[in-house]
Amino acid sequence: MAYLPKRKLVSRPFQQPQDEEVFPMRINKYLALKKYSTRRGADTLIETGQVFINDKLAVLGDKVHEGDVVDVRFKGKQKHLVYYAYNKPRGVLTHSAKPGEKDIKGEVSVPGVFPIGRLDKDSSGLMILTNDGRITERLLHPRFDHEKEYEVTTKEKLRSSFKAKMEAGVRIEYETTKPCKVTIIDENTFRVTLTEGKKHQVRRMCVALFQEVRTLKRIRIMNIRLNNLPEGAHRAIEGAECTEFLKLLDLI
Repeated sequence: MAYLPKRKLVSRPFQQPQDEEVFPMRINKYLALKKYSTRRGADTLIETGQVFINDKLAVLGDKVHEGDVVDVRFKGKQKHLVYYAYNKPRGVLTHSAKPGEKDIKGEVSVPGVFPIGRLDKDSSGLMILTNDGRITERLLHPRFDHEKEYEVTTKEKLRSSFKAKMEAGVRIEYETTKPCKVTIIDENTFRVTLTEGKKHQVRRMCVALFQEVRTLKRIRIMNIRLNNLPEGAHRAIEGAECTEFLKLLDLI
């Protein structure tokens, strides 16, 4: 079996991988799957001479085989990883703002962080901000089934069949959404919990069921809740909350 250190120059047995972890595999993929970095970050570790395979300096494109010993010998101070919950107001863009438009980078005073995922301009609520690129795919890829919860108000009264049809999955264009959980709050308001994130999904599901959205707010991502965080404000995700978040992402 192959081995990889948990800390500097210390090796640990390689656990049989899940999904696509099949030997031989490229060294950057191996390091990413072992939670040391993203694949791009792994390339940087390799390029700066911090990765060794069987005590031989690794180069880009090297492959790890069963029986190999992989060492990561970190140099210098490692980056301090941070995570924030941000309550995005309506009118603030998460990506690709044009001149004169507001975006998260200009609204949040935390240096070095970026938003994970998107909320459209007319939606509000919870965004995760971080400098940890490892969580992007683990949080957003649909195969991980992470829950995201939204509170929605509609312009018209909800139809009596709305909850059942929404929960069963809705046909939008050429695909049907996964089953979801819906809680009716009042005749114009509901909460929905999804495990996927298609573009404008909640709005498109509502349109398919003859309901037009008035307001849409994301109130939860996995164990991270918006609660009473003021609009436009941010708070650190730390302590037990952060530990649970990273465990759910299988990063610790």
